Amino acid sequence: MRLITQGAEAHLYKTTYLSPTTPAALKIRPTKPYRHPILDRRLTRARVLQEARCLVRLVREGVNVPAVLAVDWDINNGATNGGDYKSDDGRGNGAWILMEWIEGCVVRVVIQRWEKYMKSRSAAAAAGSVVQGAKRQVDGEVKEQDNIWLEEEEKKVKGLLRRVGAAVGALHKAGVVHGDLTTSNLILRGAAEQPASEDGNEDGEGASPDMQGEVVLIDFGLASQSIQDEDRAVDLYVLERAFGSTHPRTEPLFGEVLEGYRASYRGSGSVLKRLEDVRMRGRKRSMLG
Repeated sequence: MRLITQGAEAHLYKTTYLSPTTPAALKIRPTKPYRHPILDRRLTRARVLQEARCLVRLVREGVNVPAVLAVDWDINNGATNGGDYKSDDGRGNGAWILMEWIEGCVVRVVIQRWEKYMKSRSAAAAAGSVVQGAKRQVDGEVKEQDNIWLEEEEKKVKGLLRRVGAAVGALHKAGVVHGDLTTSNLILRGAAEQPASEDGNEDGEGASPDMQGEVVLIDFGLASQSIQDEDRAVDLYVLERAFGSTHPRTEPLFGEVLEGYRASYRGSGSVLKRLEDVRMRGRKRSMLG
């Protein structure tokens, strides 16, 4: 079992399920010593069950999310009263959920590599460097090749952003809101990992990253079942703000995410209208500090 990431609420490990060749993701919610034992136990149980229920519902609706393999909402060595675990002070030892392992690359990393690639390629083109192995000497040829290259790269990233929007649309159509929609909680299934450079850094400046594959939503620790347009609009607003802070070069293309959302979710009209209201409230909050 290998630790993948450690957050404030949970630890994520890569492990196996049933056989050594079947990878799985184990998410453990540890106890919080600063909380009252009984309250901590109830909150931990409620949150892990909420996450599991949301995932099961989404899998049933055909949304691209990890499948739930097993759940234990109260870790301890002993059990009483039909399997209800208890410790001496009433506090459980946390909870865990075992899920399907999604092989691929985090969308945040893919987009960041693309932005670095575009920046380095643009700088090289401006300096008159060699592009695609052919030395360009005529200004008209330079502009034409640059335009073709730019169109192809933007087409790739726009396709990815539309798939992101379609994934969010499918999520909302199933009656679930994520609660923490960022590009860190999206995985591009099957996307190749960027090979490390000689100094060991995965800078992504050497080649355009792979953007093929389906977008999978992960980390439903803050998810809930909701059919309210307000909740859905807040989901989109959180994702939009994440683009602004994490992907400045790609932020102007966020409209592609909304186009993908609109195409995949029939009720998107009222949600996108509510999104405008959420944006206005966000701007006022920013101005007031």
